[in-house]
Amino acid sequence: MAITELLIQSTLKICTDPNTGKDFVSSKSARNIKIDGNDVSVDIVLGYPAKSVMPDIQKLVADTLTTLAGIGRVTVNVSNKIVAHKAQQGVTLLPNVKNIIAVASGKGGVGKSTTSVNLALALAAEGATVGLLDADIYGPSQPQMLGISGRPESLDGKSMEPMLAHGIQAMSIGFLIDNDTPMVWRGPMVTGALEQLLRETKWHDLDYLIIDLPPGTGDIQLTLAQKIPVTGAIIVTTPQDIALLDARKGLKMFEKVNIPILGIVENMSTHICSQCGHEEHIFGAGGGELMAKDYQVDLLGSLPLDIGIRMQADSGKPTVIANPDSKIASIYKEIARKAAIKIANASLDHSTKFPNIVIQNT
Repeated sequence: MAITELLIQSTLKICTDPNTGKDFVSSKSARNIKIDGNDVSVDIVLGYPAKSVMPDIQKLVADTLTTLAGIGRVTVNVSNKIVAHKAQQGVTLLPNVKNIIAVASGKGGVGKSTTSVNLALALAAEGATVGLLDADIYGPSQPQMLGISGRPESLDGKSMEPMLAHGIQAMSIGFLIDNDTPMVWRGPMVTGALEQLLRETKWHDLDYLIIDLPPGTGDIQLTLAQKIPVTGAIIVTTPQDIALLDARKGLKMFEKVNIPILGIVENMSTHICSQCGHEEHIFGAGGGELMAKDYQVDLLGSLPLDIGIRMQADSGKPTVIANPDSKIASIYKEIARKAAIKIANASLDHSTKFPNIVIQNT
């Protein structure tokens, strides 16, 4: 049987990406098919960062193609290409930032900042270029979690260079003030500071910018919805009823301003005793799953209440960096990959492709 491009494509149509559930042809991931006699090479280009699962995808495609009768050597090259996707209507994308992910919670104390920093680091570990903006003006925590000290530089006198840690770019009001300086500011000053941090930071070719929001649905969240191009939001909650009550309000706020919900992360899902290993649902069970079902959004993942997560974040080396091969790090990577896939499946941004229309009197 002759090996043809049509045969290769029809074979790849029945080969499904386990992460997206789509075949490699309809998703336009299979590209640059080359046939030399009976030898075949194909490029698989993923729309999401997937460094940790690329070998599995490479093996899956190669194994599928080698089932063809008469086929010779099979070469599969797997890579990813992340593009910009649409934000809310009427808000243009930021320069050098393809996609913005807001991480929010209705209630404080649910581990939102810890989740934000680990998701940013997980996306970077999976092969993306990532930035992290600490939008909590009153209580910035990312400088300590990332282990960064000092002040950002300005090379042009107009913009700030992001601080760097563990392979990601970061900006926070915490870099500009002393640790013990309280931010006694009213709402307009806070929202103005957020916009300055976002727009006056010279981000460098980001695939994703994670914005770690303060809890609640106040001025900062409203500014984010009206003026900042958010590709999607992640809601962090714990299983307990009081946290879920506030998380639902946060979710509904994003729905009202037409920002897509990428999914829910249930933090502190179970507690595992460090002495005996006993697992217990101390904050209740199934709350995040029920909320996801009620609002027809994805439960991206559940994380345990683990002393290691807290200690590693406090020390400036979050779990994804401190213990990259651990089960918890793999959960963060899976959550990050699922969120990135949701973005990859969303509409593309074509605003930069349309020419400016200028009306002149002639």
